[in-house]
Amino acid sequence: MIQRWSIARRLFVAQLLFVVALTAIVGTAAFVDARDHAYEEAGRRMAGIATTVADAPFVLQAASAADPSALLQPYALKIMKDADADFVTIMAPDRTRWTHPRDEELGKPYIGSIDAALNGQVLTEVTAGTLGPSVRTIAPVKDADGKVRALVAAGVTVRTVDVAVSGRLPAVLAIALALLVGGSVASWLLGRYLRRVTGGWGPEQLGQLFAYYESVLHSVREGVILIDTKGKVVMYNDQAAELLGLPKQSSDGVPAEGMGAAGADAAGAAGGGRQTAPSLADLPLAPSLKELFESGRTALDEIHLTESRVLVVNQGPAVGPASAAGRQRGAASGAHVYGTPVYGTVATIRDRTEIESLGSELETMRTLSDALRAQTHEHANRLHTIVSLMELGRAPEALDFATKDMELSQRLTDDLVSSIEEPVLGALIMGKAAEAHERGVELILNTSGSTAVTGLAVQDLVAILGNLLDNAIDAAAEAPAPRLVELTVETTGSALEITVEDSGPGIDPSAVDDVFRHGFSTKASGPFGRGLGLALVRQAVQRLGGTMTITSPAGALFRVTLPVTTEGQP
Repeated sequence: MIQRWSIARRLFVAQLLFVVALTAIVGTAAFVDARDHAYEEAGRRMAGIATTVADAPFVLQAASAADPSALLQPYALKIMKDADADFVTIMAPDRTRWTHPRDEELGKPYIGSIDAALNGQVLTEVTAGTLGPSVRTIAPVKDADGKVRALVAAGVTVRTVDVAVSGRLPAVLAIALALLVGGSVASWLLGRYLRRVTGGWGPEQLGQLFAYYESVLHSVREGVILIDTKGKVVMYNDQAAELLGLPKQSSDGVPAEGMGAAGADAAGAAGGGRQTAPSLADLPLAPSLKELFESGRTALDEIHLTESRVLVVNQGPAVGPASAAGRQRGAASGAHVYGTPVYGTVATIRDRTEIESLGSELETMRTLSDALRAQTHEHANRLHTIVSLMELGRAPEALDFATKDMELSQRLTDDLVSSIEEPVLGALIMGKAAEAHERGVELILNTSGSTAVTGLAVQDLVAILGNLLDNAIDAAAEAPAPRLVELTVETTGSALEITVEDSGPGIDPSAVDDVFRHGFSTKASGPFGRGLGLALVRQAVQRLGGTMTITSPAGALFRVTLPVTTEGQP
């Protein structure tokens, strides 16, 4: 039965039992303390009465009289009444009572300790006498020589003291009741808070739920990273660690071997919080990703580039489970839910690198198909011209036109085949040349050294050269004549240098640093967005270990240098 209780109910019951026990202990201690203080106060008051009577000259004179009781009994009764004492007993050194509240006790021996008084000391004690248990003080009556001539005992019964203590009992009960009520209210508020935070789950259920969630987080193929409102990384899964270049963590929160300090902290945070959660500033994240995570803004399918990956990131607020229903209702009605507790942000990360690589290959194939389409269109026009000349009976002109056209096409093909030894690059350049010709742009090719390169991924070369030529052709096509794009491919030593220069308007020197940033573009946005091509070029160059520079002598000039292993050099 108890295992079905939530954490809030268990804590409330335990806290309530603790408060009840604490109230009983504190109440009892307060009552005992009040009683002890009452006894001490009664003892001090009786000591004052006894010593005052013992110091009175009248008492010393009456002690020497023939009948001390006749003189002292009225005096003692008056003192009892004025001092609010239950008894004032004056006696001889041999315990014989000279005074007593009850006349029948006169002449009888005093019940109590008198040894200290006979030695000249004042003694206060709690003992039982003829009137019952009492708090009493006995003091000696001394003559001028210091000899004890009589003894004086003043006391108040325990019943009287208990009546005084009972007067303080309501205050003690009020304190105990306030403690009980305050503790109960505090326990109830704490239980309510825990019920809201834990959603009414018990510790066994929460442990099982945590195990499920952790298994899910570490098994999904999307990266997941949780960040609190202070910019601390609460948790990330294995896929996020791989995509973001962060150290992985073990399942129990213990840092994996070989981690750095930041990775150890992150691992501890992800595995249960036993380590200090690292700050975003301490993690090796790309600037755009760090800015997104620190801002906490909502993001939908944003593209971010790291040194080797193209990532699609979605980010939203991490809200409490108690507000999930309200959040769903608000989403269904299109309304914004206010007052929802936000604990931070959660971001999901997908790898789009392979998709972009396939997109680059698709773009290359599209360029080649467009080139073939353009060539087919031109070939049809030329064929119609030749046929028309033949029908008009002008065979020499038709033969001359066909010969010149064949020489021009063959010369372009021969130039590409003889200059570019890599077939994929040759096909790409041929397609770009046809596309440029169709748009009124002349593509000039210059080569130097061997262009048969090894050690470089052809897909990366296609991405680099294809995007640079696309941008150059676009810039030249929008510029006034002459519209030129000059491509230079040369091998020097162990480096391949690719230079693309256009006759376009060039690049503002102040914008050079922004050219390679994802999203930057000088052209209007198309249906698939702009500003990704040059960012992918920089990523491919960095992946191949090369360098890239931008200058603007007339138009824009891009120079890419890649380390390669050459074959067939002279």
